[in-house]
This record gives sequence, C-alpha cells and structure tokens, in this order.
Amino acid sequence: MRIAVDAFGSDKAPFPEIEGAIQAIKEDLCDQVILVGDEAILHQELDKYYFDQQRLTVLHASQKIGMEDNAANSVRSKKDSSMVKAVSHHKSGEADAVVSAGNSGAFMTASLLTYGRISGVLRPAIAVNIPTQQGYEILLDMGANVDCAPEHLVQFAQLGSIYYTCANEATNPRVALLNIGEESAKGNSVTRGAHKLLSENKSINFVGNIEGKDVLRGICDVVVCDGFVGNVVLKTIEGAMISIFDILKEEFNRDWIAKFGAMLSYPVYSYLKKKLDHSEYGGALLVGLNGVSIVSHGRSNGKAIKNAIRLAAKISQANIVQHTKEYFERLQ
Repeated sequence: MRIAVDAFGSDKAPFPEIEGAIQAIKEDLCDQVILVGDEAILHQELDKYYFDQQRLTVLHASQKIGMEDNAANSVRSKKDSSMVKAVSHHKSGEADAVVSAGNSGAFMTASLLTYGRISGVLRPAIAVNIPTQQGYEILLDMGANVDCAPEHLVQFAQLGSIYYTCANEATNPRVALLNIGEESAKGNSVTRGAHKLLSENKSINFVGNIEGKDVLRGICDVVVCDGFVGNVVLKTIEGAMISIFDILKEEFNRDWIAKFGAMLSYPVYSYLKKKLDHSEYGGALLVGLNGVSIVSHGRSNGKAIKNAIRLAAKISQANIVQHTKEYFERLQ
C-alpha cells in the first residue's frame, strides 16, 4: 500500500506528518509513504531521523492551503498546494490513498472535484469511528452536509453499512437514526421522513431511533444524522473526554490519599485514556467518493497521523470503493 500524506495540513505541520509517516514505516503499516509539500523543509527535517529512505519519499508542492482559506477558492487557485497534489497523486494511481489533517472543507472539495462521486451517490459524507462500551461504531455525517433531506440520510445509512461491513468483515450491521427520542413520531420533518424510508428499506438493518445519551453505549454499529448534528455530537464528545480527564487529574493531585488511589487505579485510567483518545483512531473516511481520502484532526500529533495512515491502508485493502460502486450499480 502506498499512502500519500499532505505534509502541510495540520496545525503544527510538517512535524506531526513527518513523525507519523516514519512511525508508520517502522511499524510496517504500509509499503510506502509519500510526503507531499515543500521539499526543502521536509528534507531538512527528515535528515534528523533514521528510516528506510526507499519507503518514504517526498513529492514537492510549492503551496499550502490554510485552515482560514475558503475551501472552493483555495482548491481552484492553489493547484500546486500539498493537499491538491496529494489528492491528484492518488487519482493518477501513484498512491492507493491520501491522508490530510488540513482544512476539511478544502479536502472534501479537492477530493470531490478530483475523484468525483460514485455513480448513484447523492452526497458524499464524513464517516468517523468512535469508541463505545462494546467496541466502536461508525457515525456519519460529521460535517460535510449541514442541510439534508430524508433521502440523504438513507444513503448515509447505506454508505455506513458498506463501510462497517468491509472494514470488519461483518454482516448485516445495525443502523440507528440519531434523534431526540426513540419513538418514530419524534424529531423534525427530515428525521421523521428518514425513519419512514429506513423502516421500508429491506437492504438496511434499521433498528430505530437512538438518543444522544445512547451513542456511546454500543447498541448499534452505524449511527446516521445530518452533518450539523454530527459535528456538534463529535465535538461535544471530544470536549467531554478532555474535561473528564482534566477533572480526574486535578482530583488525583489534591492530597496524598488521592495520589495513592491514582497509583492503584493507574492501569484502568491508562486503558480508558487510550480507548477514548482520538489519536488512536487517526481520522475519518470520506465515503461515497471514487477514491480513499482520510481526513484527520487539525491538532493531530504524530500518533494520530500514523493511525490515519493505518486506516488509509486498511480501507484501501478492504476495497471499499469498489464494493460501494457494486452496491449502487445493483440499486440502479
């Protein structure tokens, strides 16, 4: 597997991208990593590390797209940006997938304009793996589509089911609709319409509505919502996790009894932190596209980039794009 990485996407680029790429090579997560960006800066930093230079190469790009840049305008005007060139490298077949921790709107736009949508897909979506009490589940959409129709949510359920099935070699994944109540009559016109369509669709294992309090319980495999709700849910979960660990840290340092208790509970605390750490999951897949694009958090560290490369290789090996094409061809 050859993975192209936008080396100038994250908040602290290119340091997390370089560190993550080297870790991915050393852990044999893929065959080759192509770092895309300013070659002078990248080579200067890479000279500080020891690694197999045959498996980590640099593709020069003279521009970069910032978080503050307009998504559509920057993609069209910055053809030599690290993000656009990384996506183009995948499109040309010189890379099997692409990873970026940069401007997510620009990354979606670049991927959509370069690969195009899979025939039959109305809108691509951002699908993220989130930890639960029972393992992990796929939540989509995470921000690509703020305003949706019921038909879009049905397609998100189809795309999420294909993703879960291929990535886990599973069958018949349970799909739930995120809503303000479990009853079918709850919610706005979009969620009520989506509930009706999902209930009637025999190709989806729809288990009904799910409330926000149940998202992390692991009672389903795929959770569907529009991009506005999904992004709020994801950011709320991330913020809650950070706050919980900050509160625990304060309490553990309060007195010697608390510190002694912290020592005894360290294995559990360490396991919990690892399970809930977003860097363990790397990134989110842009589903519904004719290519494999993994979008990572802007504040990704080296471990997050490494795991995004792991996810990109896994998705590419699972051939999810081809399975999605075949699914929608059958529908048509």
